[in-house]
Amino acid sequence: MTDDRHQFDLAIEQFDAANAQDPKAAELLYAQRMTTWLDRLYPTASPALRLACRAQHIRRWEIPRSSFPMDRAGYHRWRTRLYALHADTAEKILREVGFDDTLIERVRSLLMKKRLKADPETQALEDVACLVFLESYFADFAAKHDDIKIIGILRKTWAKMSDTGRAAALTLKLSSDAQRLVKAALDGTS
Repeated sequence: MTDDRHQFDLAIEQFDAANAQDPKAAELLYAQRMTTWLDRLYPTASPALRLACRAQHIRRWEIPRSSFPMDRAGYHRWRTRLYALHADTAEKILREVGFDDTLIERVRSLLMKKRLKADPETQALEDVACLVFLESYFADFAAKHDDIKIIGILRKTWAKMSDTGRAAALTLKLSSDAQRLVKAALDGTS
């Protein structure tokens, strides 16, 4: 177990070092927020889920949204490409610190968001990502877009979450404007 813990700690250090290279200094904080929410919501999470959580946005800045068409299809292609970047980067680091193929493939699967809704750990990762977004990034994002678009995004976010994630989301302390948008999304009004 000591070797596994040492490998785990080394992997987290390497993930954090990779994210610390972000020119906007955003991804390391995002990774830390992901771990905080995982600990709160799923305290008995497996090592694979903990590693995937920390690598959720690893080196994300390398593929800017602007490198794809600014339409729905472009957004989905960008997200798919990001999933592959995160999985490939995590795999490289996990191999360097000595993890076996089984754990590496599990982390890759989680980061690629395979079997969302069917795989409890993939669902847990998605819940955590949604909660981090809602708590820490939603207000700024919402300020840049019209209400109809935001309400649609909130509905899609809600649909991706489990009952556990939704219950946690309802406890978030949001600004009055954010609360209004969430209420509109959940009530089906706009």
